[in-house]
Amino acid sequence: MTGSSGPADATATTGTAHDTATTGRAHDTATAGTAHDTATTGTARATGPAAVSGAAPRAVDAAIGVLVVDDDFMVARVHRAFVERVEPFRVVGVAGTGEQALAAVGELRPDLVLLDLYLPDVFGLDVIPRLRAAGHDCDIMVISAAREADAVRGAVRHGVVDYLLKPFEFEDLRVRLERYAVQRGRLLGTVVRSQADVDRVLAGAAPAAPAPALPKGMSVETAELVERTLREADGTLSASECASLTGVSRVSARRYLEYFHTVGSADVSLRYGVAGRPERRYRFRGAVTGLALPPAARP
Repeated sequence: MTGSSGPADATATTGTAHDTATTGRAHDTATAGTAHDTATTGTARATGPAAVSGAAPRAVDAAIGVLVVDDDFMVARVHRAFVERVEPFRVVGVAGTGEQALAAVGELRPDLVLLDLYLPDVFGLDVIPRLRAAGHDCDIMVISAAREADAVRGAVRHGVVDYLLKPFEFEDLRVRLERYAVQRGRLLGTVVRSQADVDRVLAGAAPAAPAPALPKGMSVETAELVERTLREADGTLSASECASLTGVSRVSARRYLEYFHTVGSADVSLRYGVAGRPERRYRFRGAVTGLALPPAARP
């Protein structure tokens, strides 16, 4: 979100919002004098859960519930619109102060909190230990203009899942939300049988290293086809079965399946028959679309 004015801005008369969030006045559909979505500094405001915008308890479903915390109600509105564009995220509430955030977490039980640091009553990082002391285990993603190294180090020490600087574009937030969804799915579905399983979970929590390109001779389109087929299979697949379902040759199917096994996205088991070599069967390890392919390999 930029602070420039003029015809290029999406002003109150257009009814649209910019695809950039900023620390200043977010361009949205509201005009001066309209009701705030959250209480802001210098105006009378309610306290506690009643001050939370959109404070309807969320139904139990596959959605990832998000609480947006920002003292600028227009910025919070843009953040909310951004989040709602990313599946499977749903905004369950908006808070404008640290105290409102604490009350909202207690009432709405979000899975993820998008937390600004410059709040009118407390510093954002001070909200996190109070949440933990109250027994709340929601994840925290910092969204702030705070560029000080101490703020970043403090956020890491408090265990935040990500740190996004303002101003940012929608795509910057989308990538982080999708990465969080993948890691959350991995954590929820993990079964620890060995140190390797623990290492995979911990590696997923660390910042991702640049992903290698697909091996020479392999195409993104075919890799996505094989990945989707393996992911949607009811149980395990052999290379021959995968070839039949995808229309590629058995040799090609085997090569892609082995690649997914090598990068840790597929498990392999052996099925022994009456005679001959055992059949290698593959099962997709992840539970989120696109987990197998490295991001750098996607179009």
